[in-house]
Amino acid sequence: MTAPHPSLRLRLLAVTLVWTLLSVALAGWGIQRLFRQHIQAQLQSELNIHLNHLTASLQVDEQGQVSLSALPTDPRFGHPFSGLYWQISVPSDGTRFAQLLRSRSLWDAHLPAAAGDVEPGQDAVAQVSGPGGKPLQMRLREVHPAEGPIDTLILSVGADEALWAEPVSRFDRMLAVALGILALGMVAAAWMQVGFGLRPLGRLRERLAALREGRADRIEGEFPMEVQPLVEDFNLVLSRNAQGLERARMQAGNLAHALKTPLAVMANAAQAGDPALPRLVAEQVEAARRQVDYHLARARAAAAVRVTGLRSPILPLLQGLVRVMDRVHAERGLAYDLSGVPAELAFRGEAQDFQEMLGNVLDNAGKWARRRVRVTARRTDGELSIRVEDDGPGLSPERAEMVFERGRRADERTPGSGLGLGIVRDLADLYGGWARIEAGDLGGARVVITLPAA
Repeated sequence: MTAPHPSLRLRLLAVTLVWTLLSVALAGWGIQRLFRQHIQAQLQSELNIHLNHLTASLQVDEQGQVSLSALPTDPRFGHPFSGLYWQISVPSDGTRFAQLLRSRSLWDAHLPAAAGDVEPGQDAVAQVSGPGGKPLQMRLREVHPAEGPIDTLILSVGADEALWAEPVSRFDRMLAVALGILALGMVAAAWMQVGFGLRPLGRLRERLAALREGRADRIEGEFPMEVQPLVEDFNLVLSRNAQGLERARMQAGNLAHALKTPLAVMANAAQAGDPALPRLVAEQVEAARRQVDYHLARARAAAAVRVTGLRSPILPLLQGLVRVMDRVHAERGLAYDLSGVPAELAFRGEAQDFQEMLGNVLDNAGKWARRRVRVTARRTDGELSIRVEDDGPGLSPERAEMVFERGRRADERTPGSGLGLGIVRDLADLYGGWARIEAGDLGGARVVITLPAA
């Protein structure tokens, strides 16, 4: 049983959801932290303002009586246990404070502190337990009166933490609602974005279904630039497959047609009781074999063109072919020159196909050469250009094109089937190259073949 394939839509939505939740959570934590720091700083600033007011209003007479020229104006100082308190005290026994003045909001309580908590010239900030055991944020300042018997006074202002905790809590709730709505909106937007972004893939699936059901022979329509190259490559594969199928059908028909003649000759000879039947059978079998070899070579080359990574060095292959040609044309004493073939050149294809093409060309050159056959090769813009020329009589332009037709020969008096150069051109075409015959520098014909270089 095939495991279900993971959904691209769900994958994108999952990543978006995780990132959205993480981003919103981090943003909420950062905003909440900044707001808390702002409220705390605002509270300390307010306490510092009240402490400055107490300092400015403080009066001490010669008898040591402490008073304020003006009471703090905040009405919360006048309501018992309102959460905002002030106190003026002096150290007692060096460790505890003796209360002198206090706000009405303290009622019968006092603000605890120690003299050692306050450093001269600086305000001290402390968290203490205030009236009713509630936590307080307290700010203390040490003052040294210029007159009177009192050397040191401690001014204290305290505020219940609920004064800033409640706004923070209210802000947290509002922030959570706002960020929740934002997260839902971002998820909804991501859902619509993913749906809109994947819509071309849905259209592509519909086109593929039409292709599979035979309602179309290629994928039609415009797609986004990220998908269009895939569509074009797929259409190219379909086109090549269709061409390959058509070529296979044509080759099968050609092969069947080519085999009909030898079979018909042998059948007629057998029915007529021709005494030359053995010779006819041998000739027609050889003709059929050449046709089969021709079509097999085309089929092999067509398959090799689709294979990547093929690399066939050409110099060793040419040297092997020259050794064969030396034996085939041994009685003529021909000289084959390969000095113009660099050792590093390689053909991007099957070595057997290269031997098929160059073997036919070298054999043809050997038939017409007087004394010499020269082979040169070079690489230009990713292509191999191979030239095989002889010092024979050469060919006119009309006859040069005619010899590439299957079954046609430049001279009917020379032995051969007329398939050799036709195979060369067909194989070169299959590899995306070409073959032609032109006048050579040695006085004879020169066959030029271009093939893909490795």
